[in-house]
Amino acid sequence: MQRINSDIKEGSFSRTYLLYGEERYLKRQYAKRLRQALCGQGDDMNTHFYSGKDIPLGEIIDLAETLPFLAKRRVIFLDDSGLFKSGGEKLAEYLESPNESTFFVFTESQVDKRCKLYKTVHSKGYAAEFGVQDENTLKRWIAGILKKEGKNISENTASLLLLKTGTDMENIQSELEKLICYCMDRDVVTAQDVEAVCTTRVSNHIFDMVNAIADRQPKKALNLYYDLIALREPPMRILFLIARQCNMLLQVKVLRAKGFDNKAVGAQIKVPPFVAGKYAAQAERFKTADLKRALSRCVETEEAVKTGRLNDRMSVEILILTALG
Repeated sequence: MQRINSDIKEGSFSRTYLLYGEERYLKRQYAKRLRQALCGQGDDMNTHFYSGKDIPLGEIIDLAETLPFLAKRRVIFLDDSGLFKSGGEKLAEYLESPNESTFFVFTESQVDKRCKLYKTVHSKGYAAEFGVQDENTLKRWIAGILKKEGKNISENTASLLLLKTGTDMENIQSELEKLICYCMDRDVVTAQDVEAVCTTRVSNHIFDMVNAIADRQPKKALNLYYDLIALREPPMRILFLIARQCNMLLQVKVLRAKGFDNKAVGAQIKVPPFVAGKYAAQAERFKTADLKRALSRCVETEEAVKTGRLNDRMSVEILILTALG
């Protein structure tokens, strides 16, 4: 990221940029900054956008070979093309020696670093990974956004906000916009404000549901389930999320037994350390055998629904009452 900032500041650019990783917000922001720096304002003649798979590579290469019209550069943006996993060999060969007036900006969710296109961009241009940000970085970012609006937030309240929103920066930004409007006439965002206006992610409901099961509170667990049903979450998606949670807890339990700390656990299951800490605390409340049995019952429940022995809503109710009991 620092390299991109430096390139923009100095006005000296690589022919190709690859922005990849899970954090969509940062990828979008840096792609926007590169567009503003590389492309003339309102220059639609020399700015081109392609999105999704089945991108016509021949057309793109022909376009890249065409000199820009009354401008210094032609810039081609490709979004989630999938070419960094397969099918990008032809473009990789072209990028070994591209037209000097043409620039490429790729944004991808996933890449295979072994593929030829990634290796070419990495060696000839610049590849930046935008992963999930850690808790402290997100808190500073939250505080910075609110400060621009003349508002403050305590560290504990920021932690509460992250528990509700998760680490996705697009989601956090959306919730911050709601908070700013809600606290229009006040300069401090409180925990009560967060509770009043911020939407709790579905995965948090699942986390709380599993906690309720651990506490032997079936009524609370079922109420959380009914809340999700009221939000029009399909029962089979809820089943999938319960199974995923149990699988995550099982993985965490195994890793902690091997002596991994939260940072190492987070790296293995691809979540920030503070989220791994939450999973570790919940995993300690269950025996390994209980989690394995719960996963088996999730599979049995799905089979019962698919074969018509139970309807989907009732089957998940039964699972919640018996899976970890």
